Amino acid sequence: MANNSSFRVLFVCLGNICRSPMAEGTFRAQVQGENLQDKIGTDSAGTGSWHVGSPPDRRAQGEMASRGYNISDLRARQVSRADFDAFDLVLAMDYDNLEDLQNLAGAQYEHKVQLFLDFADGEAADEVPDPYYGGMGGFAHVLDLVEAASRGLLAHVRARLDPET
Repeated sequence: MANNSSFRVLFVCLGNICRSPMAEGTFRAQVQGENLQDKIGTDSAGTGSWHVGSPPDRRAQGEMASRGYNISDLRARQVSRADFDAFDLVLAMDYDNLEDLQNLAGAQYEHKVQLFLDFADGEAADEVPDPYYGGMGGFAHVLDLVEAASRGLLAHVRARLDPET
């Protein structure tokens, strides 16, 4: 995560080895593609602590690599109360994680917590499903959802950074 970024986004799922690193990697690549990495920082975390320090799931890395994304540098961590100070948006992959984040954030920071797929234009789904216990098709579906939401999120963040555009 770039600490000096103007706008910081945290992606959160349960274990931080599938959905949230896929979201971070996809959004990070889109940010770099627009040459905005000095203005927009990214990170990901999990509400649970089971996988702290682990790299993303090999299936997640494989699906990401098949579309040109590299997330091998990411390591799982658990979300903390301090994250609500450090990030402008804290984006949950599903309703269970949203509820956990809202409880951890408290009233002071609840405005920063949202569902990630709220940014996916025209997407019928509300939640990014957990592909961990399924096959490779689940990871491809997650990446489809994450790419759509990342495009909408980038447009949202760009508008917040430069309201004139």
